[in-house]
Amino acid sequence: MEAAGPGAPKIAYSIGTMIELPRAALGAAELAAAGGCAFFSIGSNDLTQCALGLSRDDAAARFLPAYLKAGLLASDPFQTLEEGVGELVRLAVDRGRAARPGLEVGVCGEHGGDPASIAFFAGAGVDYVSCSPLRVPVARLAAAQAAVKAKQADQLAHCQD
Repeated sequence: MEAAGPGAPKIAYSIGTMIELPRAALGAAELAAAGGCAFFSIGSNDLTQCALGLSRDDAAARFLPAYLKAGLLASDPFQTLEEGVGELVRLAVDRGRAARPGLEVGVCGEHGGDPASIAFFAGAGVDYVSCSPLRVPVARLAAAQAAVKAKQADQLAHCQD
């Protein structure tokens, strides 16, 4: 899309939406179909907080370290994507693209710099991740590894046909 007033330069832009609530993930088809939505940006921090019913700050300060130490959680759900939140991400991608093929989907949040989460996002069809600058080198390496693994799986599938 382009916006311009009389004599103003034309500026290309696209319209999208953040997916930060479980309801937004569940209603992704309607969101993708509405108003020319060109992209989703999945806010993994807020989606995790809402899906798990946890405040990241309260959990970290009060009980999360004890849960991790006791083995009640395999990893910090605010660092590595939790299975239930991953299911919401996959639903958002699948439902959004069913309503709007070619929908661009990205993830922003701490999970965008976590290798295990990046591997999941690649398998779920996410186009890109965004993370803090300090995590960019690790994110690039994890994304490259996920791409190589996907290509190897695709080649193996073609060999078996």
